[in-house]
Amino acid sequence: MRIDAMTLFPDMFGIVRDSGVTGRAHTQKLWSMHAWNPRDFTHDVHRTVDDRPYGGGPGMVMMAEPLEKTLEAIRIDRAASDSQDVPVVLLSPIGKPFKQATASRLAASAGAIFVCGRYEGIDQRFIDKHVDEQWSLGDFVLSGGEIAAIAMIDAAVRLLPGALHHGDSSLQDSFQDSLSGLLDSPHYTRPESLEGADPIPPVLLSGNHANIAKWRRQQSLMVTAKYRPDLISRARENGLLSRDDERFLKEISINSSDHAAP
Repeated sequence: MRIDAMTLFPDMFGIVRDSGVTGRAHTQKLWSMHAWNPRDFTHDVHRTVDDRPYGGGPGMVMMAEPLEKTLEAIRIDRAASDSQDVPVVLLSPIGKPFKQATASRLAASAGAIFVCGRYEGIDQRFIDKHVDEQWSLGDFVLSGGEIAAIAMIDAAVRLLPGALHHGDSSLQDSFQDSLSGLLDSPHYTRPESLEGADPIPPVLLSGNHANIAKWRRQQSLMVTAKYRPDLISRARENGLLSRDDERFLKEISINSSDHAAP
């Protein structure tokens, strides 16, 4: 997987290229990161990439021409390295919400070209002509598209085969559960005893893998029902909850009602 990012701040992508899981995967050549600055494709002394918006208003708008030249250079470079054609993705408030399924799709592909906007936005003519997809990280405002792109890249890279130390690690993540998409269960590690904390659930020390799996499933259901009941509803609508799941959910719902304040 090869990722190209069009950005006025290429150094920001060093964190995903050089650090942690994604950095190790980059060193192992499981993926590659290329950041391109549109200022390098300007011809004036000020390396201008923005101008005032037609019609007036606050802020500045990124110009189409430097972005087009940057995109052309990316495509030439990708062709020279025998990289496949990939979609041009704009990070945008009107984009489709980025979800775990999107990360999985990106990880299974040849990559993407991310367009990281700044200022008030990007000349719409560039978007209409070149952008294939628009993605959004959430309903909030960032100073630019870089942080959103980095988050999306991280989410995808960790799904690449060999990126994580244990092949099943990503399968246990929240939202990644292939059976239901529930939140993950709690995790514990050494020391076994911690001052001021509740003891580790005995089942995790039992060595009984069937009971441990059952406990984790029930904890996952409990956490999801408490914090993201919408995910329970979606799993139920898709027929992804077992009879045991439903029985347990009913049980914790009854217990919760019994302890409710009058």
